[in-house]
Amino acid sequence: MRTRAIRSIGVTAALLATLTACGGRGEETGSVGQGDCQGQQTTGITDSTIKLGGAYPLSGPASAYSEVPKGIRAYFDYINAEQGGIDGRKVEYIVRDDGYQPPKTVEETRRLVEQDQVFAVFQTLGTATSSAVTDYLNQRKVPQVFVATGANKFGAGTEHPWTIGWQPSYRTEGLAYAQYVKSQRPNATVAVLYQNDDFGKDLLAAFTEGVAGSGVKVIAEQSFEVTDPTVDAQVRNLANSKADVLLNFSTPKFASQALAADVRNADWNPLHVLAVVSNTMATLRPVGLPNVQGTVTAAFLKDAADPRWASDAGMQTYRSKLTQYAPGADPENQHAMAGWTMAESFRKTMEAAKCPTREGLRDAMRSLDNVSADLMLPGIAMKTGADDGYPLEAVGIQTFVGEHWSLTDGGLIDTAGK
Repeated sequence: MRTRAIRSIGVTAALLATLTACGGRGEETGSVGQGDCQGQQTTGITDSTIKLGGAYPLSGPASAYSEVPKGIRAYFDYINAEQGGIDGRKVEYIVRDDGYQPPKTVEETRRLVEQDQVFAVFQTLGTATSSAVTDYLNQRKVPQVFVATGANKFGAGTEHPWTIGWQPSYRTEGLAYAQYVKSQRPNATVAVLYQNDDFGKDLLAAFTEGVAGSGVKVIAEQSFEVTDPTVDAQVRNLANSKADVLLNFSTPKFASQALAADVRNADWNPLHVLAVVSNTMATLRPVGLPNVQGTVTAAFLKDAADPRWASDAGMQTYRSKLTQYAPGADPENQHAMAGWTMAESFRKTMEAAKCPTREGLRDAMRSLDNVSADLMLPGIAMKTGADDGYPLEAVGIQTFVGEHWSLTDGGLIDTAGK
């Protein structure tokens, strides 16, 4: 999966601090860089601070994702207090609640850019919500960094050079499930529950593509809207198909409902495949861990509940510092882990920028060269380029065993170039 990035230079007229050269810090004389960085935007960054903002569903039907900014803030608070921030600049991190509603995302993002004057938007969460502000941010030449969605659109095309995703795309994830099902149940029949948006549709399209020409057949599909109260009726309809496999392409609230509905139906026992965005303990625990044994999902991060990582240095730091800087946050919540890892990824990207400017960040996020983070699975790292807008393109497959996810022995599934 490749794309060509457009290199552009932007100028802003806002009167904020400037830096005199790419690697140095200078007097606060204006809003554009000087020296080798002449003409580039420095809104939101000074010689000692960098201001970031993000929009998340702290309320509403996707409020389970409110754990993501907790992980992000904990990481930034940790490096601010113990490591001097990013290249000597303390991170100010502003979070806005959009309730998972695109019109609210627009409102809050405009507020971050025009009132708070953030250096970059890190992040927006969700496909429809992120899409609602992508044109605006690119017109304003404000980096939209590591969008928290795997929608294929955020790594494709050349019209949005200031925007980039982070997690493996839904295409990568869907193809991985297809490969796994073909190897484990080569003649399986498949039922699909999917959210009626780009998230659900991208996963379904990729899985369907991946099983084309094989003995695996999709025989039943049911969609739902994020405004629906439950998905019980959809799961009952899918159960009537008696499919061998159930693909649960849902956000956490609905994923948990679907798992519970599957458990209640004693006459149907499909292999249950759960989307990455919902594979947290917060989704599984309400259903009862004994009831979700054998559930399958993809992974690109280590699982904090898995004893195999107990002595891992990165995991130990994460657990210790999350507890210290985000009291009450659950270190085994994969959304908090993802937030922590996204923040580390941002730090490494910003440190690689040739200029401490918006343009420098834009170029750095499009030229990552096998950059890893402590909580990523071994063998997984970020790589981008002028023709590659997908930072992560490999996942492992894991099953739920006992009280944690356990990686299968099949190794990583890498979809780069597919």
